[in-house]
Amino acid sequence: MANKPKCKIGPSILNADLACLYEESQRLMDAGADYLHLDVMDGHFVPNLTFGAPVVKCLRNKMADVFFDMHMMVAKPEQWVADIADAGADQYTFHIEATESPGALCRQIREAGMKVGVGVKPNTDINVVVEWIDQDLVDMVLVMTVEPGFGGQSFMQDMMSKVSHIRSKYPTMDIEVDGGVGPKTIEHVAKAGANMIVSGTAVVKNPEPAKVIASMKEIVTKELDA
Repeated sequence: MANKPKCKIGPSILNADLACLYEESQRLMDAGADYLHLDVMDGHFVPNLTFGAPVVKCLRNKMADVFFDMHMMVAKPEQWVADIADAGADQYTFHIEATESPGALCRQIREAGMKVGVGVKPNTDINVVVEWIDQDLVDMVLVMTVEPGFGGQSFMQDMMSKVSHIRSKYPTMDIEVDGGVGPKTIEHVAKAGANMIVSGTAVVKNPEPAKVIASMKEIVTKELDA
């Protein structure tokens, strides 16, 4: 299959020691991570508040070549596109539930020089993204496997049907999963067809993150190559 998707592991740096954000991020990249997943929460779309463009820009200044996937858990995603692009982000992943004009937002993100990611919460029908994929406006689909904005939740295995549905319709699409993904759940993710794996505690808090990353990558790659 042409342009077969490759497995990429993106640690969620929100689970790291934020007082040492650069050092922690570099440690994870050195352990074999393919990209960094940065969770931006605004206290509105989700209850929690994290960080924004100024922090991302500082991190970019120290990590020139790392792919930054911005998970924008914000109520007005249109409002932050320019700032996040200026900060040096590579991909802007917004939630379809947070905008009334997904197509215009996708175009805005592309025009700002970033890739477009579209996320869906557990209770959202995955078919809401199809219209925009078919217009070639989407680079990646994010399937949430927990409710966004809350830590310590269990992986929702029933979300794998969403992944399988998108993979069957779009064999070359980047499909990301986020929430409760680690060694105990990676088999489900791999068999469903996801290729971009966000992992928080399972990687970041593990004393041997390189082993965890390598193991998960091997399992996902085996399924993608099958």
